[in-house]
Amino acid sequence: MTYAELCTMSNFSFLRGASHADELVLKAHALGLGAIGIADRNTLAGVVRAHVAAKDVGLKLLVGARLVTRSGLHIIAYPKDRTAYGRLSRLLTLGNRRAPKGECHFDLQDILEEGEGQVFILLPGQARAEDERAALTRLVTAFPGEVYLALSYLYRGNDFERLTHLQALAGEVGAKTLASNDVHYHDPSRRALQDVVTCIREHTTIHAAGRLLLANAERHLKSGQEMARLFAGWPEALARTREIVGKVTFSLDELAYEYPDEVLGKGTCPQEELARLTWEGAAARFPDGVPEKIHAVLTHELTLIEELSYAPYFLTVYDMVRFARSKGILCQGRGSAANSTVCYVLGITSVDPTQIDLLFERFVSAERNEPPDIDVDFEHVRREEVIQYIYEKYGRHRASIAATVITYRSKSAVREVGKAMGLSLDTVGAMASTIWGWPSGGVDEGQVREIGLDPDDPNLMMALELTRQLIGFPRHLSQHVGGFVITRGALSEVVPIANAAMEERTFVEWDKDDLDALGILKVDVLALGMLTCLAKSFELFQEHYGVDYDLATVPVEDPRVYDMLCTGDSVGVFQVESRAQMTMLPRLKPRCFYDLVIEVAIVRPGPIQGDMVHPYLRRRNGLEEVSFPSKELEEVLGKTLGVPLFQEQAMKIAIVAAGFTPSEADKLRRAMATFRKVGTIHTFGIKLVEGMVACGYEREFAERCFKQIEGFGEYGFPESHSASFSLLVYVSAWVKCHYPDIFLCAMLNAQPLGFYAPAQLVRDARDHGVMVRPVDVNFSGWHALLEGLDGAATLTEEGGNARAVRLGFHQIKGFREEAAEAIVSARPSGGFDSVRDLWLRTRLAPSVLERLAQADCFRSLGLDRRAALWAVKALGDHPLPLL
Repeated sequence: MTYAELCTMSNFSFLRGASHADELVLKAHALGLGAIGIADRNTLAGVVRAHVAAKDVGLKLLVGARLVTRSGLHIIAYPKDRTAYGRLSRLLTLGNRRAPKGECHFDLQDILEEGEGQVFILLPGQARAEDERAALTRLVTAFPGEVYLALSYLYRGNDFERLTHLQALAGEVGAKTLASNDVHYHDPSRRALQDVVTCIREHTTIHAAGRLLLANAERHLKSGQEMARLFAGWPEALARTREIVGKVTFSLDELAYEYPDEVLGKGTCPQEELARLTWEGAAARFPDGVPEKIHAVLTHELTLIEELSYAPYFLTVYDMVRFARSKGILCQGRGSAANSTVCYVLGITSVDPTQIDLLFERFVSAERNEPPDIDVDFEHVRREEVIQYIYEKYGRHRASIAATVITYRSKSAVREVGKAMGLSLDTVGAMASTIWGWPSGGVDEGQVREIGLDPDDPNLMMALELTRQLIGFPRHLSQHVGGFVITRGALSEVVPIANAAMEERTFVEWDKDDLDALGILKVDVLALGMLTCLAKSFELFQEHYGVDYDLATVPVEDPRVYDMLCTGDSVGVFQVESRAQMTMLPRLKPRCFYDLVIEVAIVRPGPIQGDMVHPYLRRRNGLEEVSFPSKELEEVLGKTLGVPLFQEQAMKIAIVAAGFTPSEADKLRRAMATFRKVGTIHTFGIKLVEGMVACGYEREFAERCFKQIEGFGEYGFPESHSASFSLLVYVSAWVKCHYPDIFLCAMLNAQPLGFYAPAQLVRDARDHGVMVRPVDVNFSGWHALLEGLDGAATLTEEGGNARAVRLGFHQIKGFREEAAEAIVSARPSGGFDSVRDLWLRTRLAPSVLERLAQADCFRSLGLDRRAALWAVKALGDHPLPLL
């Protein structure tokens, strides 16, 4: 090794770097560099992607950060070991937490306090010369032998004099010099894109940017030979890159994740506690005795969990679910491991393992050593209670939400590049208007012609090319919808923590893919509106019909429910309420739970674009023979009639028919999961097709399989997720089928959710025979209510439409809940007898009463809308005392 580039930034130095982290790593490997160090501006957000790429090609990666202080100093820090890495992460957390979202504030003193174990490289020319000299002196005093001064060519005609001066400065203060190219992109061709992102950052155009732009295209990776030629006069500066590489031994592989252990029972290890809870839960789920098959499956799953030491993870998820149930919060687990039998008996999921056969090895495998995946959906109006419980139990220093990397899509890239290139707003708007959905290819020449622009215009063509390059670049970090990372020790020493835009929310700098790559587990604490609706339904069952139901006890496999669904009668039913699903239901004709699993998964962009829908329907309806090219594929595709509909099947095809290793199949799974991102699934095409041909399959069949699998890159659905969602499909359909009055009342009280506005839900309920009564000052509450058909609210008869639905005040646009509470609390037993009586008792402003009149809420007083408005106008502005 002759040289290692250690002053490199990726595009996670937002709107400064112009190359992806993996592009930098692959280019360094191609140039024969012995190592590369990636240090982004005040962040570690991009290092995991660099780490994964470096492991793939066998290149050593130095993980660091470019620390930019409030005074403008640029100091790159590389931690030498795990302890030093923890200090660097803690320093970045400190800077993030004391600054608004997207900023990081710290000073040289903070760096000195957390600098033990770091190698420092100061980049000159970024701040005032006297400040840089003072900082270099203080760093050398605090960390002798670990401080370097970067030497870089600027190509301004005075490089020899400037580098000689820097060499002398380093000698005066006791620092060492280091050769660097201060890399901003991997290849000279990215110089134009670097100029554009600079303009986007500075809110200017290429024509007005001036000295804000780099003066040349030299800020790219260079070979060791080229750097040796450039630094022939400073060979020791070149050799010191090897010196630093020898000092820094830290790797991200050292971040061993430690599970929290607060959920353990007294005097037991995690595995013993999990086993105890599992068998207790099994006895509760199967009061007549645990079936032999279930007993064998539980034993097998517990053995594998113990082998992989995942018991604390399952206990952590169980603890969250236990808390939710203790507070009456309805929840349902989904995801890979969530549909295991262990999760069923623990109450994490309500999907009965006797209804669907999902192998545990698909989710937790000793061979793949993948972390388990459990997402838990909670009532959307009560999820915050669970989030605050997590923060309270584990502390904000140990629990935080995962990040989501917000990237440039076609439309945003067109707009930003167009403005930076100085195109008119009309031109930019016209180009952006040609983009629909979530394409990743930008605007092509044909689309340019369609909108009346000249595709041969060089400025326009350059803008389109730069747009294609910018697509997929990170714009900023945001918080994940609910993925929590929880650790036993300080989370800030594993990954930096930053402030979210939402008050009292924090998130780590790595997204779910980064966390997966390092084996750091997260639990998704998600919100689902249908769970709110079903929770309210169960409350109404108890209140009005005296029966107790939950997700696991609703009568199963009811023919009337499937009859209803087969007609496409699914307005408001979870997941199958869209027009596409309503069209598919009569064609697929679901008659059992697994049919619903397929129904949920098949109406997705992946199966549709992969041409899976029509072959499956033809085979299901007997119009096409069900055939399998081999016994192995029959085992994989038997349940879906030879058509791959689920991501798990695609992985299995790659293993059994194309010779993929489990590790390669897992990469395929990750590629399939890049929904609305820059997809990489196409990179597996040649290997899959040629692998299947080598195994004796026809090339046409292999290409058709890959086309189907490729569709998953546009949102395919895992079977485990589909099974969990299908349970909610069935339960919501059962409630709608047998108790449409309860279904409407619960849907109205759980708004906003679903496809349909309240007026559409009311119309559908009336079509099903439900009596719906309007909002009225003498009968309504804030939420919708159930009333007896004769006006009493205490009927006990069971069956369909035994209740009328009284609409609530929350249906009135702009009406406040406080006003509704005032009406309900002041309402006499016989009701208000006039508008004036309501006014005097509630002291509500006439403007509020006018809103009620406009909503026609005074019918029980014998007043239509017009008469009520006149009565309100006659009240005056201030009510007289009641007595």
